[in-house]
Amino acid sequence: MLSVPAFSFYLFPMKRPIRILVAKVGLDGHDRGAKVIASSLKDAGMEVIYTGLRQTPEMVVSAALQEDVDAIGISILSGAQMTVFPKVLALMKEKGLTDVLLTGGGIIPEEDTKQLDALGCGRLFPPGTPTADIAAYIQHWVKQHRSQ
Repeated sequence: MLSVPAFSFYLFPMKRPIRILVAKVGLDGHDRGAKVIASSLKDAGMEVIYTGLRQTPEMVVSAALQEDVDAIGISILSGAQMTVFPKVLALMKEKGLTDVLLTGGGIIPEEDTKQLDALGCGRLFPPGTPTADIAAYIQHWVKQHRSQ
C-alpha cells in the first residue's frame, strides 16, 4: 500500500525547481561571492547553473536561453555595471527573454542602481545582503512573473 506522501506525488507532481544562471561578466576575476550565492541558492532548492569567469553578455544570454532559466544573476565588482546590465537586458529582449528576471549584486553605487532599475533590471544586492533575502526575492519574483 502506498503511503499518503508517495501517493500525493502521483496526483500532484511537483513543479520543477527555479532555474537560475549565475554569471561573472567581463574581466573581473573575483568569483568568491558568486560561488557563495550560487551555493546558497542551491541550498534554497533552486537549480543553479554557474557560468564561471570572463563571460560576455552574449554568452550569458545564450546560456540562459539554452538552459531555460527563470532568472539570471550577475555578480559585478569591476565597476562596469552601466555597460554590462544594459547590454544583457537588450540581448534578453532581442532573444525574447522578457519573462526572465535579471538581478545581480556587487559593488554598485546607489545612483547606478536607480538607473538600472528604471531600465528594467531587477533588484541589485550590495555586499553583505543575507543570502536568504536574495533567495526569497528570486522565489517571489518567479512566482509572480513565471508560470511553471
